[in-house]
Amino acid sequence: MAMTNPQYINVDGIKTRYFEAGQGPSLVLFHGGNMGSGNLCECAEDWELNFMELSRHCHVIAVDKLGQGYTDNPLKNNEFTMNATVSHAFDFLTALGLRSIHVAGHSRGGYLVCRLALDHADLIASCTIVDTNTLAPGTPRSAQVLAHPPEPRLSRESQRWIIEHYSHNPTHITKSWLDAVSEVAALSKSIEAHQKMTIGGLSKKQFMPRLAEDRSRIFSDLRDKGIKCPTLVMWGKDDPTAVLAQGEIIYDLIAAHQPRTEMAVLNHAGHFCFREQPQAFNARLMGFINSIAV
Repeated sequence: MAMTNPQYINVDGIKTRYFEAGQGPSLVLFHGGNMGSGNLCECAEDWELNFMELSRHCHVIAVDKLGQGYTDNPLKNNEFTMNATVSHAFDFLTALGLRSIHVAGHSRGGYLVCRLALDHADLIASCTIVDTNTLAPGTPRSAQVLAHPPEPRLSRESQRWIIEHYSHNPTHITKSWLDAVSEVAALSKSIEAHQKMTIGGLSKKQFMPRLAEDRSRIFSDLRDKGIKCPTLVMWGKDDPTAVLAQGEIIYDLIAAHQPRTEMAVLNHAGHFCFREQPQAFNARLMGFINSIAV
């Protein structure tokens, strides 16, 4: 199940890491979180339980988002934003020369793929949105569920605690994943991003306020214009932070304009539903992608 042979590409001065395997329709996977997070150093290895099976059916790519994993931090402090993350993702897809792309994004990655589908309809063949508070209306339960994690933050033990509290069943937490997020946390660029976002105040003064503005715009775009490509909303029934009712609201909002909108609910799965139920997730995602060509 291990993801091996990482590749790197320069995306407008940002060294960007990704994994690539398989042939067929292009499917690009975007993990959750954001640069400088004090909870969890999410990265492409989030998809380790799905990647190889998906590569048997399509040309699959899992990428480290801007400032996360082994992808460089933003070049300027004013680019520590969600909007810059979306722009980097689009530039990454363009740099690889991909067309007619199926995109799937988890959590903050779900917001990202929705934004790509809205802004680049000519590029995106389908959009799969997975357990996202960022795209959902209302106040997330993350502050309550993830309150007071073990110190020091971003240690191996603290990151395991965060994942456990995101999960319905923690058996999906592998040694290889903990190794990956721990190694990322120890990188100098990760430490620098965390210091800028927390001690430097970029999270409270810039990232979160601009994200609030971006969310207002995406809600209005979904309400007034809608997504042009087929869209799948995937949710863990037992997600303790992004609750199922929020996913249903997202589905209703998208389905109002896009008749080829589907929703799949995975039982006995929390926030990382694609890891907790990898076989069911992969089967549902590939069934959706294959149906589009029919």
